[in-house]
Parts: sequence; structure tokens; C-alpha cells
Amino acid sequence: MKPIHTADLCDEFGDEVHIAEPGFRAFGKRRSFAGPVVTLNVFEDNTLVRQALDMPGDGRVLVVDGGASVRCALIGGNLASLAAQNGWQGIIVNGCVRDSHEINATEIGVRAIGTCPRKSKKQGKGKTNTTLFFAGVKITPGDYLYADEDGFLIAERALEPTG
Repeated sequence: MKPIHTADLCDEFGDEVHIAEPGFRAFGKRRSFAGPVVTLNVFEDNTLVRQALDMPGDGRVLVVDGGASVRCALIGGNLASLAAQNGWQGIIVNGCVRDSHEINATEIGVRAIGTCPRKSKKQGKGKTNTTLFFAGVKITPGDYLYADEDGFLIAERALEPTG
């Protein structure tokens, strides 16, 4: 996959891209990633996260709005490995991860607001394929997400840089 450079996308596509507010930490071996978005809205429960990552990723990016909770992790080493095995490009978590050393050894890109060693609940609560609002951006299923060391951004279509 060709490296993603969000700064270049911002320069070329201007107002067509929506830049997420900073504050997300990078995990995983994949430092840049991009793909169409699949969304989940959960709170301290990662049952739907596992269900999504169990499916073929087909080069998509899973965006999980965990309500910015720092009381437990929604992604750990096992789920990151599952995502990589199933062809997901990356995962954005508005919440925490755990087993960061395992995630960092996995061929996946992950962005999260932090780490927490506590695992989440398993009650199956949440919503799939819903529009999310966090980090100052609106994220709709089917949008395209582009991430690198500078942050991540959202576009309503796949962007084909000319440079």
C-alpha cells in the first residue's frame, strides 16, 4: 500500500477533507492507513467490536465511538490480531486500548485516546452503522478515513492524489 500523507491530502483537497482534532495516540505496526469506514457506537462494551472484526475487513477501517471513556479498553492484542488476520486496514477508537505491546507488534494501524489495562463489559450493547460525532468531525458509514503520524481525516469519497 502506498504511504498516506494527510498533509498532502489537506493541501490538494482543501475543504473536502475534515480533520480530526489531535489527541489520538498511534499503535500498531502500520503507521499510515486508509479505507472506507464502518462505524460502531458503544460504551465500555466491546462485544460489537469483536463481532465487526470477526468479519472480513476488505480494506476497511473500523471507527469505534466509545464515548471517550478511559475506564476500560475496547481493543486489546487479541482483537488487533483478529483485525489484521481479517484484512482490516485500521481501527480508530474514541476510547482506550490495552495490551499495547501486543498491538504494536501487529500489522494493523490503531489510533486511540489512551491505554487502560481493564477489559470492557460483554453485554452486546451499542449501535452499528450509525453516524458518529467526535474529535470535531462527523463520521458516516462509507466515508473514507486517512491516517498517518500527523493525525486522521475524513472525506466523503475516496481521494486520488495527483502528486
